[in-house]
Amino acid sequence: MARYDFYGFRRENGRVGIRNHVIILPLDDLSNAACEAVANNIKGTLALPHPYGRLQFGEDLELHFRTLIGTGSNPNVGACVVIGIEPGWTNRVVEGIAKTGKPVAGFSIEGNGDIGTIAAASRKAQEFVQWASEKQREFCKIQELFVSTKCGESDTTSGLASCPTVGNLIDKLDPLGATTCFGETSELTGAEMVCASRAASKEVADEFMRVFSAYQEIIQRHKTSDLSESQPTKGNIAGGLTTIEEKAFGNLQKIGRKTKFIGVLEPAAAPAKGAGLYFMDTSSAAAECVTLQAAAGFVVHLFPTGQGNVIGNPIEPVIKLTANPKTARTMSEHIDLDVSGILRREMTLDQAGDRLIDIMIRTCNGRLTCAEALGHREFVLTKLYQSA
Repeated sequence: MARYDFYGFRRENGRVGIRNHVIILPLDDLSNAACEAVANNIKGTLALPHPYGRLQFGEDLELHFRTLIGTGSNPNVGACVVIGIEPGWTNRVVEGIAKTGKPVAGFSIEGNGDIGTIAAASRKAQEFVQWASEKQREFCKIQELFVSTKCGESDTTSGLASCPTVGNLIDKLDPLGATTCFGETSELTGAEMVCASRAASKEVADEFMRVFSAYQEIIQRHKTSDLSESQPTKGNIAGGLTTIEEKAFGNLQKIGRKTKFIGVLEPAAAPAKGAGLYFMDTSSAAAECVTLQAAAGFVVHLFPTGQGNVIGNPIEPVIKLTANPKTARTMSEHIDLDVSGILRREMTLDQAGDRLIDIMIRTCNGRLTCAEALGHREFVLTKLYQSA
């Protein structure tokens, strides 16, 4: 097998996943208890509780549907049971996921109650999980892999070594035809013009600046005196990043030195231009960003951390790397790859990138990440504004 090839689960629509989850997906907050009861009844399934889905409207509601449908459609999901309080919106999510061809079923609680709904949904979930258990991995090429990235709890070591390690990987995968994604709109403040210069065309650069400016308008409208303790965070400052500009230029190292991004995605929107690097308009909050990227169809996530972020995701494995030797030592159970040797001149950036590729391929082949082994399943929906 070639260095970049892997074994994954091929879905009905041709996409390739690296996990084979059967998820129990609540449409709304009122359905969380029923979903968790089904997951408790049927071993091997996974409930994804969340706090939203009632009286949302406009673009906020569209994002809610896009995220839920995208989550169920992710190639790491083999089958999906959707439960909602009422049938209309529940069926909308079911129909969206069904377009992938994968097994999906919906249940509504109104007129049936929790007990009846849980019983019916549990029977279907058992059917799905037994069906999924017979799915076999098959040989896949790197061109079929969708990789996302975000950094968290950044410090000086992030911009110097761990983020550039991800950038080295991106520069190596892009010519091979992989699809990759970065985001964190507010965290590019101060480096936005440099980021725009990395767009593949003027049209893409203009679209990036449009979404960046729109995010800045929201921040300006709602901030107090400044964004102290938010951007940069207290942890960032303790780690030596005293301004958002310092943080931004370190963050930008994740896209490498040569790769240009070919498109700008709405939150949770799937890439539509083919293989290449994309920017997604996202929050810089770790769990929100990864949730949106997973909903867009990305199947493995690379997460550089400085001070030590413990983020995971229920359906997209999160590989964490650090160049901070203290974090690698004191939070070793969270760190999949230690690249602190770069700063000690014991490892080159090129070697670090190769090691990240190796652990990514091993993860694609089934290796559990630290976050998966520890049970980190942060699933956080992005909400744009108040509900009605």
